[in-house]
Amino acid sequence: MREQVVAHKVGNRSGVGQRRSSAAQRPTRRESGGDSLARRIRGMLGYVPAILKLVLAIVVGILIFAGYRAAASASFFQVRKIEVHGTSRVSAEEVESIVRKEVEKTGVWKADLKGMNVRLESLPWIRTAVVSRVLPDGIRVRITERVPRVVARTASGRFRWVDEEAALLGEMLPTDQIPAFFLRGLNEDGSEEARKENIARVAMFLELQREWEAAGLSERLSEVNVLDIRDVRAQLAGDNSQIEVRLGSKDHGKRLQDALNVLDSQRQSPHGSLISYIDLSQGKRAIVGLTSGVQTSSDGAEVAYSNAESNREKKSDRDSAVTGGETTGDTDSVETKAKRDRRDMSSTREKKATHAKQLDRRQR
Repeated sequence: MREQVVAHKVGNRSGVGQRRSSAAQRPTRRESGGDSLARRIRGMLGYVPAILKLVLAIVVGILIFAGYRAAASASFFQVRKIEVHGTSRVSAEEVESIVRKEVEKTGVWKADLKGMNVRLESLPWIRTAVVSRVLPDGIRVRITERVPRVVARTASGRFRWVDEEAALLGEMLPTDQIPAFFLRGLNEDGSEEARKENIARVAMFLELQREWEAAGLSERLSEVNVLDIRDVRAQLAGDNSQIEVRLGSKDHGKRLQDALNVLDSQRQSPHGSLISYIDLSQGKRAIVGLTSGVQTSSDGAEVAYSNAESNREKKSDRDSAVTGGETTGDTDSVETKAKRDRRDMSSTREKKATHAKQLDRRQR
């Protein structure tokens, strides 16, 4: 019998696979404690550049700020140029002088801009002032001036321009255009209450000015007293400059026209030169006041007034009471009243003379 020898296969797939598998599945080497600490340190060191940058930026900022503070008082920021814009009536030299005085010690960098605004706005003609720095050595000032609207005669007799906010401005110059009539009656004590009252007075005056100029009456006026806006009084101009017209609180245009009609109707009468005032404050009748010598009669003759049409229709009654609207029944003329006043004065003098004689007889 033959022996059967079974030969072993070399390099079969199963053998190779076993060898390769055993080579790939090696056990993982454990890291030591020193390697882990080193890795952590390297991770922390990665943040060091960002921190250094932040610290460096802070240090640079501090140095710049300290440098500016140190340089603020140095000659680098001393004012050398001042620009002034928007002046017409205000003196630019005066504005520049005020600004230079304010910044000569502080320099441009530390200049008190708000304080300079307040200082400049206290000047009569300046409404607003805006002060700004022009680094390193300049100051710029922009001025808004007040607009003069009316001329007021002050308590001292000076003529000064006034704006809509009732601020007293500079005096009227010979080169200024003279207004048709002036304002009187401003309160000059300088309080806040007086300022508010003056604003109302100026508003009333401007309204009267527009109305009377439109009606062609302004040329016959010299000034208007608005001390009490409920009792407006107008002083006439020219040959009638001694006559005051009392207009009350409303219907000023109509009442002024009626007063002038009464004056024109009475001017050529014997008592025309004695008229000192015409009172229409009640709105129904004109009360004509007369003067006697240098004294003003306190109980002037009363004359009811009418509009222009009624005056034309009743020319024959101009020296007597002139009625308007409704009949008043007052028929005493100014001349009759004046004669009665003279008669009463004569009677009074006779009584005084008789009394003196009686005293003289008793003494004897």
